[in-house]
Amino acid sequence: MSNKITKSDLNKVFWRLQIFGLGITVNNSTAQAIGFSTALTPVLKKLYKDEPKEVRVAAMQRHLEYFLSQNTATGMILGITTAIEETTTPEDKTGVVSVKAGMMGPLAGIGDSVFKLTIQAIAGSIGAAYAINGNMLGPILMFLIYNGINIAIKYYGIILGYQKGMEFITSGEQAKIMQNIINLSTMVGVIVLGALISSSVRVNIGTQLVVDETVVSIQTLLDGAMPKLLPLLVTLGLYRINKKMPRKYLIGLIFGILIIGTVLAINGVLV
Repeated sequence: MSNKITKSDLNKVFWRLQIFGLGITVNNSTAQAIGFSTALTPVLKKLYKDEPKEVRVAAMQRHLEYFLSQNTATGMILGITTAIEETTTPEDKTGVVSVKAGMMGPLAGIGDSVFKLTIQAIAGSIGAAYAINGNMLGPILMFLIYNGINIAIKYYGIILGYQKGMEFITSGEQAKIMQNIINLSTMVGVIVLGALISSSVRVNIGTQLVVDETVVSIQTLLDGAMPKLLPLLVTLGLYRINKKMPRKYLIGLIFGILIIGTVLAINGVLV
């Protein structure tokens, strides 16, 4: 059986998702359903163009039911949904909604952890390493890295999801691929952030000890025992605080760091 959906149709789905996203007209009753159905419209038009009006209306209404997931990961859901819409009989169309509901939760969690917490942090850290030295390449590099990865995974998620269809869900390949992405992103993130702690986090003790006529710098003693020990301890401490603190207090934490650092620097404790 030849496929009705072509790569051109999938490209239209991608561009609608990329341009409009899932955030258009989000509401309390159906969340991101309008954004999802907007992206899927080229597929529905192609599959049901010769069907009666009530069938076309039912297809659209099917995808206006509640949907809430992560924008990039939704590419995969759109691809799989397209495959199911194309290959199922009219009696099996209710399964489309069930598949979407089953995927949107897990992929939302994976998408947030991979893209918001890992890839965004990596891209921001690399950009910050350049920007902290006044290099304009920093923000540009952050933009290119994050969006390049984001767009590529969104596009190939649609393509791969369509090609594999239901097989992609039942075979366990979905979980395997996403787990590999998580592992790779985490590994790169740890390497990058570990390097940035020593190069970008600066905590220097300005206090000196005077023994008879000998002046001993506390910072020199610490560097002799373990270089960059203070930046590491401060980073780990802030990480633990941030992990336990509600996210609504994050801005307060940032201002607290600025105030405490300024006070300590004025009094000569830090330099």
